[in-house]
Amino acid sequence: MTQSNTNRLLGIADPSWPTTSLIEKRAIELGYETVVTSTPDNFESQASELGMIVVHLPKDGSIQSIIESMKLFDDAIQFIVLTDTSDQQSVKTLERIPGVSVFCVSTIDAISWNELFGRYLERSAELTEEEESTSEARYVFVDPKSKHLLALVERLATTKAAVLLQGQTGTGKEIVARTLHALSDRADAPFVALNCAAMPEHLVEDMLFGHEKGAFTGATRELHGIFEQAKSGTVFLDEIGEMPIQLQAKLLRVLQEKEVVRLGGRDTIPLDFRLIAATNKDLKEGIAEKTFREDLYYRISAFKLQIPNLAERKGDILPLANTLATRHGLDHPEFTESALSELYRYSWPGNVRELDNVIQRAVVFADYGRIDAQHLFFDEPVACEAKEFGHHMLGQDYYSVRLGQPMPSAPTLPRHHDLQSAVRESEYDVIMDAINSTRTREEAARKLGISPRTLRYKMAKLRESHLGMSHCA
Repeated sequence: MTQSNTNRLLGIADPSWPTTSLIEKRAIELGYETVVTSTPDNFESQASELGMIVVHLPKDGSIQSIIESMKLFDDAIQFIVLTDTSDQQSVKTLERIPGVSVFCVSTIDAISWNELFGRYLERSAELTEEEESTSEARYVFVDPKSKHLLALVERLATTKAAVLLQGQTGTGKEIVARTLHALSDRADAPFVALNCAAMPEHLVEDMLFGHEKGAFTGATRELHGIFEQAKSGTVFLDEIGEMPIQLQAKLLRVLQEKEVVRLGGRDTIPLDFRLIAATNKDLKEGIAEKTFREDLYYRISAFKLQIPNLAERKGDILPLANTLATRHGLDHPEFTESALSELYRYSWPGNVRELDNVIQRAVVFADYGRIDAQHLFFDEPVACEAKEFGHHMLGQDYYSVRLGQPMPSAPTLPRHHDLQSAVRESEYDVIMDAINSTRTREEAARKLGISPRTLRYKMAKLRESHLGMSHCA
């Protein structure tokens, strides 16, 4: 499982959109990645990206249209229907549909957002676990440093020691954690992950320790915390250095006693889990600055593993590049000697995430799967090369120069005979500008207001329509 607000989109179907949507506003405030539309059937093309769809059914809404929309999706998607209708028959009809939960509230303001989005996290985590149980880890252990790391992971897998993974952002700490779990005797039990920096403090506490029914207004059912969810498995706390100091004392007690008391509860619940934590910070500095507890540090770091930067394990670059190029649409990627020379020479400040970004850009311009040096667009050299040209360049201008094309004096768009082509062309410009102006795919997606998965989908569609090539010609 993974819970970081999350790997799947939260779909919101609200008739008041695009004018306004209180549900969307609350979701964004709580840090969730959302996609919004007026009716659920508009989500059909994005079904594979959604973990749950929240539907607002107003008093005058058509229950039949909602039911018909639900038929477009498979059972993997859970529906939450928020309604202020007094038609109890309609409510009972909805509740009889598998995978549908109904919240009857006087107004949308009356809903417990913690309760609602807690359900979303649980559902998305279940779906993500199913996906990852059938997929291969993305960490590559080819370089000698990586092989040494794998040997340590294999040894640690046979122990119960708490492990602290240290390394820069994008080095693959969670993949190493999953590998450790998969090699341990807990492999058949859940792997439950929580990003301590991805959610507001009150939600982190709720997801860590859970709550009882009636613990607060709107808590209509009990919620198991991630330690309970692990059930003899592994708990992975990512970015633990970002955890609020007031929660660290509660976490320390759970780790020491291996038991938890849910919010609003009295009974202690015994726990069985193995802890893996990760950080890109120097926790010793946090201790000195009084932002991280020293006793917690020693509790989570019985064994510390330093994850090497990508630039320190160059032997992993080519296998990673091949894997990423295949993931982004090239069946048989081929890298020329000049391309490999640039990949090996680059410093990779963004590590594997930046490599993913560079390969994604290269796939757009590659000729029949052959990636040459001119197809590689690095984040750091972009600024240097732009300075050499003596003026600021937009993303499309930079790509034109790298590809050996003349740079136009001013950006111009071709005339189109239909609106759809013009919209696709404009979308391409916006996407490429976002990719060029950010360091990672996640940042580009956030800048565009979409999920990384949606960004990949759009890039694939644009490649199919040959807009990339025609635009740079």
